[in-house]
Amino acid sequence: MMGDKNEPGKRSNVVRTGAELTQRQMQDQEIARELVERARSEGVSLVGQDSLFKGLLKRVLEGALEAEMSEHLGYEKGDPAVRGTVNARNGTGSKRLRTDIGEIEIAVPRDREGTFEPQIVAKHQRRLEGFD
Repeated sequence: MMGDKNEPGKRSNVVRTGAELTQRQMQDQEIARELVERARSEGVSLVGQDSLFKGLLKRVLEGALEAEMSEHLGYEKGDPAVRGTVNARNGTGSKRLRTDIGEIEIAVPRDREGTFEPQIVAKHQRRLEGFD
């Protein structure tokens, strides 16, 4: 999570009340319900090769990896103020992960200096922990 845009690399100090957390959980439940209903109406399976869960897991992991890269570099993707910096994004590499819901292929961001060490899916990791 990135902090103030004026302070690259700083973490946010946002504190949420119990009511805010409860509201956010209710919103998350509503989003999940809508996704399941949409998948069913479009004939998308919840589990299996091209399932809703695999697609969601892929998007969540790739989003988390992009957030990690932003924190590592100290700026958000596409920020024009940092053009020409020494270290910058350098595309992505693909990685195949085994999970209990099957194999998924994700795009892992790279930096030019090769110093990015992702945490959510570490280098050389082939099995996603926590889904076993």
